[in-house]
Amino acid sequence: MTKNRMEAFSDGIIAIIITIMVLELRPPHYSDWASLRSLVSAAVCYSLSFVFLGIYRVNHHHLLQAVQKVNGPILWANIHLLFWLSLVPFGTAWIGENIFAALPVSLYGVILFFAGTAYYILVRTLITHH
Repeated sequence: MTKNRMEAFSDGIIAIIITIMVLELRPPHYSDWASLRSLVSAAVCYSLSFVFLGIYRVNHHHLLQAVQKVNGPILWANIHLLFWLSLVPFGTAWIGENIFAALPVSLYGVILFFAGTAYYILVRTLITHH
């Protein structure tokens, strides 16, 4: 199987994840600076997560440039990565609403850890195949 379908699917999923995150950003109810300041924590969390997902997207793209064909284990490793990345909007929203409370930040860290682990598994699976 060629890599093109896997790459297109992954690009689409990451685009949807980013869209979900931006839809969680709600405009302020009033048109003053105080209302806008209340959104700073949510905007910081969104920016951090956007950069995080952007890094994964760029690295995934470069990784697949070296790939010629994919097989079942590679597809499953990629799905595993996308699963963890799909949890980023939840962690982002929870941190943004709770202004960096310990439990939401810890869960966000767990999500990032497992996303990193899943990316490592994908890389190792690709190296083994090629």
